Amino acid sequence: MLREELDVHDATRTAQARTGRFEPRLVDRTAPRGALSDTRTIGEVQARDRRYRRTLAAADILATLVALGLAAIPYGRMLPAMALLAVPLVVGAAKVAGLYDRDELLIRKTTLDQAPQLLQVATLTAFGVWLTGPWPAGRLQLLVLWAALLVGTLVARRTARGIVARFVPAERCLFVGDAVDYERLRGKLSGPSAHATLVGRIAVRMAGDYEGSGDEVEELGAAIAETQAHRVIIEPQVLPAEEMLDFVRAVKDLGMRVSLLPRVLDVVGTAVEFDELDGTTVLGVRRFGLTRSSLLVKRAFDLAVAIPALLVLSPLMALLALAIRVDSGGPVFFRQIRVGRDGRPFRIWKFRTMVADAEQRKDELRKLDAGADGLFKLRRDPRTTRVGRLLRQSSLDELPQLINVLRGEMSIVGPRPLVVDEDAQIKGWDRRRLHLTPGMTGNWQIAGSGRVPLQEMVKIDYLYVAGWSLWLDLKILLRTVPHVFARRGV
Repeated sequence: MLREELDVHDATRTAQARTGRFEPRLVDRTAPRGALSDTRTIGEVQARDRRYRRTLAAADILATLVALGLAAIPYGRMLPAMALLAVPLVVGAAKVAGLYDRDELLIRKTTLDQAPQLLQVATLTAFGVWLTGPWPAGRLQLLVLWAALLVGTLVARRTARGIVARFVPAERCLFVGDAVDYERLRGKLSGPSAHATLVGRIAVRMAGDYEGSGDEVEELGAAIAETQAHRVIIEPQVLPAEEMLDFVRAVKDLGMRVSLLPRVLDVVGTAVEFDELDGTTVLGVRRFGLTRSSLLVKRAFDLAVAIPALLVLSPLMALLALAIRVDSGGPVFFRQIRVGRDGRPFRIWKFRTMVADAEQRKDELRKLDAGADGLFKLRRDPRTTRVGRLLRQSSLDELPQLINVLRGEMSIVGPRPLVVDEDAQIKGWDRRRLHLTPGMTGNWQIAGSGRVPLQEMVKIDYLYVAGWSLWLDLKILLRTVPHVFARRGV
């Protein structure tokens, strides 16, 4: 078994191409030399892709059959054979939408991002089943079929990807770029959501002209064979535009999966539109911030989630309040000044999880700080009470923030609400994260709020503001649920 986490050493092999353009630094020295030829490596890549495609197709077929069975329940009898046309309809629509070919393009193979396309597939299938009668499909039956198809394909696809990931090794990625971005990307791939690992780096020097053939390609192929890479991740900024086009084409000609790491998206986010001008692609960048109508939509979403949540969870919150009083006495709630939208301070509400004098003891515990750079966070905080430890592990201490949401001081999803001394460290353009109301959850929460350095976290928040959509809020909220149940927040 090859290690999934590899150390980078300065004293790695440096092989200089005869043209003087490449300086390969192959990081993974645990890979057996000459273990794979180029042909076998490409075959392994194609086999991985086929396994994902076929498993996803099987998941869609199973989900469709289950949905048809559930749709038959309102009528208490089996559906006619014509209803089975839904199976090829689902598979065909998913293929046309690119839902089977998408995984080979991605390092992080997600299911929730496909929900809009799966919604279209479910709608088209329900309509097609209704058209192909003759069975008396009523409104309730079609609604059950539509809902079961949407939920079923989402669940089945996520399960299928999880199963495949258990039986195939982590995707091995060879990086072309500088050492700083290599380390940054390596940290991103170390999380549980990406079934991939970096196995090496090639530094490309900015000198001469690249022909896209000859010794350079031969050396790149040797690097791929030596590291047994399945994918090549390229930082486009390492070469001039024309030379980078030839380089990418050369990598694709080797049969490798290719991913690009464009730094411009670190500023504009993913909310861009591709504009094609007679063979030239132009990216249309959305304005920063939200319009008044978008702010109203976001506020309506907050109230639509917070009000029912408070009504449903109020008995649980009362029990938690009682447990806190019995366990340690003192106040039930902990309130603290945080920096809100446009820099306005507000008091955040939480269930108290620490002893009453926790703030006074903060300075003496700073030497034990295990948080990320710029954030104060202790892994085993001695100030935490017994009930408080359970509340923090389950994130139930955050529930009173629903009061902040009702008051308009917080949002369900948004940038992380920082304390005053942490906010003072944020400078320049990163302060524009305060354009939106801070949230109970966000991308920072899913990434592991205490493990993400402060400067990295504010960039995540900036990109959230730059690319906001209602669907983005819904995705983050849905991803928070398994994150909380997995108790990854501590």
